[in-house]
Amino acid sequence: MNYPQLLFPDFSLILCGYLVCRFTALKRPVWEQVETLVYFLFFPVLLFHSIIKSPLDIGSASSLIGAGCALAISGIALAYSLPYLPWLRRYIPKREHAASAQVAFRFNSFVGLALADRLAGPPGLQLIAVLIGVCVPLLNVGAVWPMARHAERGFLRELVRNPLIIGTGSGLAANLLGLTLPLWLEPTVSRIGSASLALGLMAAGAGMQFGALGRAKTLALAVLAIRHFLLPLLALAFSHLFRLNPLQSTILLAFSALPTASSCYVLATRMGYDGAYVAGLVTLSTVLALLSLPFALGVLQAL
Repeated sequence: MNYPQLLFPDFSLILCGYLVCRFTALKRPVWEQVETLVYFLFFPVLLFHSIIKSPLDIGSASSLIGAGCALAISGIALAYSLPYLPWLRRYIPKREHAASAQVAFRFNSFVGLALADRLAGPPGLQLIAVLIGVCVPLLNVGAVWPMARHAERGFLRELVRNPLIIGTGSGLAANLLGLTLPLWLEPTVSRIGSASLALGLMAAGAGMQFGALGRAKTLALAVLAIRHFLLPLLALAFSHLFRLNPLQSTILLAFSALPTASSCYVLATRMGYDGAYVAGLVTLSTVLALLSLPFALGVLQAL
């Protein structure tokens, strides 16, 4: 499979968002509103629809769920072990680490859903939607807890209001209860989902920033190495350990190599941390995904 060609449509939308934001009248404030609309309305609708539209066999998906949870826990553990490693400790500023550790294990759901759709169509969409459903709450706890601890803010309020958790949780519940969408509502929901992918990818591009990456270079290298190198290796190991079928293995490998979540910047800023530094990490992660996704789907999948 030609993975650069497969990835081109999604990353061309990211580049388009970057260029439109930098060189037209549609500056960052416009894209902040677009991102808010997608994050709080369009994207939860897409997640809900991806999960509910086909019956989900929890038994057959349990191995993928187990592998996804193991991968998420491993990413969190690796990210938060950095200040305790003797050869790295003095190069890891504690406050910057609290804000940027999330970059190592969170993922860009916009890119993930678009890629899964291109890789495997509706079955791939449903599988990655399930991964999003079980991993987003876990990863949000991992992301919010250290910042809440350093900033002396509670994290339960941040979790219960998360639209990704609401969309996936309600979708899983409806699927397991055997509920379906009315036929007359399907076209509207499908169009909202399609719009969320295109707008979400362009908003990710519009938010790209490189300026603050000169600070804490060792920390940046460490979290990005976890995100784009160690997690794909662990995904390969877990796909064998949990005996995933070929489609599940492909989705897990793609999931492991995604760029980090663009909302890392939003979360860091909202909780009083250096948003510019985290935005730089998000930007570099988006660029590195052009290497890590072909590495995971091309090199590691062949092993």
